[in-house]
Amino acid sequence: MAPLNISIKKHDTYSAPIKSKEELIFHVGFRQFLARPVFSTDNINSDKHKTERFLHTGRFSMASIYAPISFPSLPLIALKSSGEATVPVVAAVRSLKNINPNRIILKKIILTGYPQRVSKLKASVRYMFHKPEDVRWFKPVEVWTKYGHCGRIKEPIGTHGVMKCVFNGVLQRHDTVCLSQYNRANPQWPEHRLPLDA
Repeated sequence: MAPLNISIKKHDTYSAPIKSKEELIFHVGFRQFLARPVFSTDNINSDKHKTERFLHTGRFSMASIYAPISFPSLPLIALKSSGEATVPVVAAVRSLKNINPNRIILKKIILTGYPQRVSKLKASVRYMFHKPEDVRWFKPVEVWTKYGHCGRIKEPIGTHGVMKCVFNGVLQRHDTVCLSQYNRANPQWPEHRLPLDA
């Protein structure tokens, strides 16, 4: 078993949404197996790729799965069954691109907090963290607001995760302070792999 990267496109006749990490039946060459792919963008110019929640219609994506080792450029058919008694239908087609365990797929998470006290360019923000150790850990990361201001974390205040931040403009009381965090997403193993009754 190895992480396979598949260039995949949603079939024109299939109209239902295909979620990421949803169980599909894959036919790669002469092999047939169940897998739960993670969909991502296929950027040639970068080594980090953004996670997609759904397989979009009319656009090529990359699907990463754990599967038996196969050689690149094998044809692929992905089937999806909607229930126990129904026959699986063709959901996506394309071919195997490569076997690369070092492919980085990133998922963006936004942590939010709210200003408690505002004084010119400084503000104390709460509800983003709950411990002062977390505030110190994320101190080098830039924070931003929904109204377009940028800033940085200066220091924690107290023991409940409240922090002092400095911004490039005057912060409004009803603004939201955000912090972007990127986590690596990996494909999941299916519930059951063998046998297949198709």
